[in-house]
Amino acid sequence: MSNDIIPIPVGVYDFHGDTGKFALGGGHIIVLFYIMKKLPQTEILSYKKNFSFANLFSAWLEFKNGKRHKQDVAEFSQNLIHNLSVLREDLFSGRYAHGGYFHFRISDPKPRDIHKASVRDRVVHHAVYRALYPHFDSKFIYDSYSCRINKGTHKAINRLREFCRKVSKNNTKTCWVLKCDIKKFFANIDHEILKNILEKYIKDKNTLWLLSQIIDSFSSQKQIYAIADICKKGLPLGNLTSQLLVNIYMNEFDQFMKRDLKVKYYLRYADDFIILSENKNYLCNLLQYIVVNLKDKLKLELHPDKVYIKTLPSGVDFLGWVHFPKHKVLRTSTKRRMLRSLKHNLKEETVNSYRGLLVHGDTYKIRKKLNIT
Repeated sequence: MSNDIIPIPVGVYDFHGDTGKFALGGGHIIVLFYIMKKLPQTEILSYKKNFSFANLFSAWLEFKNGKRHKQDVAEFSQNLIHNLSVLREDLFSGRYAHGGYFHFRISDPKPRDIHKASVRDRVVHHAVYRALYPHFDSKFIYDSYSCRINKGTHKAINRLREFCRKVSKNNTKTCWVLKCDIKKFFANIDHEILKNILEKYIKDKNTLWLLSQIIDSFSSQKQIYAIADICKKGLPLGNLTSQLLVNIYMNEFDQFMKRDLKVKYYLRYADDFIILSENKNYLCNLLQYIVVNLKDKLKLELHPDKVYIKTLPSGVDFLGWVHFPKHKVLRTSTKRRMLRSLKHNLKEETVNSYRGLLVHGDTYKIRKKLNIT
């Protein structure tokens, strides 16, 4: 037996979620479980270790959090050990094939198409995410804020405020802002380009095979360029792996902006990115390089109605807020959506959610109107 696993005997265990430990006796599951030591850097992308039974079980624990009462999750858990064992064997034998998706629509705030995979496939997504996230997160630029640990919207907004102060010399100089939005971002991720990017960083063929299974399990469109030449595009909103894969995809653009173009005041959140400068002409020239790079390298386009260059005092719309030199206010559409929601739903959790949002900006008037303090 390898030195980097510690065996725990077969038995009946209670899992204590608060401590993350197993206790023998009177428990709920019977499992042959292995506790994995911290792996050396060279073994982070080891297929054998990342998709062992122990790691699949850990992926299951993460996945089922908050979902145990869902019917499909409950059905999978009824025969958990067998289901995970079969999944492991399929992953190691090459028989694993990603299944289809259940499609539904949400308003968040605009209509979005969500595609939900089966429980079995979502456990695989969690295992993949656990394996790849630490490896790739260290390669991302500092100012990429979407779907990353210790990042997020509030950190991105604070960073924008910091950039604004520096470029405007504490509001004594004109600060120009180039704001861009990528058109149909998730739907236009090119599968072949994404897989080529992954091959630059991952050498393990089994891991690349599994990632191809996940990537090619969904396509938003097929563009036929020639006979037998089909280019698949799109990643599904709803997959945990999609969040990581789009960051890996856009990291190519981030590196171009920082390393090749040496852009100092650049930050990105998913398909939205912002660049600040004292020089408007600099931003105009920069935009040409951006358009060409996105099209040639990633087959992406900017949304024609969501690209602009304006001064900070005129108001910059970013991540739900309109930013000015010394304050920020809620975007009008966000405010209207909040008013509609609270008109029909005054549940405490809903009010608390909006209260948490409103404390991050200049919202005294709307809080007074809604009686939220």
